[in-house]
Amino acid sequence: MATAAEWAEGARPRTLPMAFAPVIAGTAAAYQADPSGWLEAGPIPAWVRAVLAALVSVLLQIGVNYANDYSDGVRGTDDVRVGPVRLTASGLAAPATVKRASFLCFGLAGVFGLVLTAACGQWWFIAVGVLCVLAAWGYTGGSKPYGYMGLGDVMVFLFFGLVATLGTAYTQVLALSAGAWVGAVSVGLFATALLMANNVRDIPTDREVGKMTLAVRLGDSKARWAFVLMCAVGVLLPLVLVPQIGAWALLPLLSGALAAAPIRVMLSHGRLERAQLIPVLKTTGILSLVFSVLLAAALVAGA
Repeated sequence: MATAAEWAEGARPRTLPMAFAPVIAGTAAAYQADPSGWLEAGPIPAWVRAVLAALVSVLLQIGVNYANDYSDGVRGTDDVRVGPVRLTASGLAAPATVKRASFLCFGLAGVFGLVLTAACGQWWFIAVGVLCVLAAWGYTGGSKPYGYMGLGDVMVFLFFGLVATLGTAYTQVLALSAGAWVGAVSVGLFATALLMANNVRDIPTDREVGKMTLAVRLGDSKARWAFVLMCAVGVLLPLVLVPQIGAWALLPLLSGALAAAPIRVMLSHGRLERAQLIPVLKTTGILSLVFSVLLAAALVAGA
């Protein structure tokens, strides 16, 4: 029976900064789009909507982590996997229990999502929420998981970047600024880079079990360079905002200092054991979080 600490590790806390980054960037972009509207007090203020968006995001992230643990575990994909604890594959928790944990997270995310939808009065967001849950489960779940076909990176970019960031901004002021789009693309690239690092680590075992991730399809060297490109573009993209917010657009570039360490590790192929790639997940998550805070500061200051 898994302990509380093992359940916490099974939730893969290294990935959780990715859940907060789009909410931070999206909230600042909402303020930039309509400062007076964001500050206007109402039945459910914008800051409360931001908190609701954060709860939805983090619960979806934990839910998808447990769902992947369950689905990969029952398929045998995780039997020889290097990395954090796997509740299902290790036998620490029954598969059905891990599956219920993922559904519980999805259900709670749905509850908070409904409250957020009611707060902004945009009921079509229910359809978006349903798509998010289906995408979260379908990554490794179901009869034809898209993560096994190399489409996981695309879906992570769409849902943990574009949908999460733009959705956060829109639910607060019903408008999108250029800053929202920049934040969405950059955060999406960092989330995809984190997934790429995870999958580069797992190339040998994924190839062995037929899990054809994008990293497997690209091959070790090209996948590592794809990680570098994603981080570089993500950090530099705010420069397009210079005409709008002036020199404040340079502030997010400071996050580039945090990108140096994971890039150096990723380019050390042939000199490092794959287990040594595990810290890259944490540092990439921190990079995304720090970038989003710096971008938020720039958008608010330049509004």
